[in-house]
Amino acid sequence: MDTPDSGLLLFRNTMRITEGHLDAFRRAIEQGVGYVEEHGPQLMVEVFIDEEQHLAHSFQLFRDSDAVRAHWKMSDPYIQEVMKHCSIERFEIFGEPDPDVLAGIRDATGADLRIAPRHTGFVRFGGRG
Repeated sequence: MDTPDSGLLLFRNTMRITEGHLDAFRRAIEQGVGYVEEHGPQLMVEVFIDEEQHLAHSFQLFRDSDAVRAHWKMSDPYIQEVMKHCSIERFEIFGEPDPDVLAGIRDATGADLRIAPRHTGFVRFGGRG
């Protein structure tokens, strides 16, 4: 099914928080999310932290591959700050990024990368979660 939102990309990034870095990780991720909420192209960003397992899960929804590229250009300093306090354990892509974005993700993550092409669905915008 080809719908207007068929270029959507949903990323799930599972990060292992470095022992003793939880508070610094929280501050860095809050600053980064605050910045992209104000300036970034993401349609949605949500971060969940499992303190017991020292894991964080970040979900980001992008309109398309161009939005991912725009995010990388503007958010690099924030991404670098977050990465001082964690490592990427798994990166999942839901949707089909263009080859350049896929290569960029592979190069940047060095993690177990999973890709699931979109089958069908819809998105409702305008509500608060």
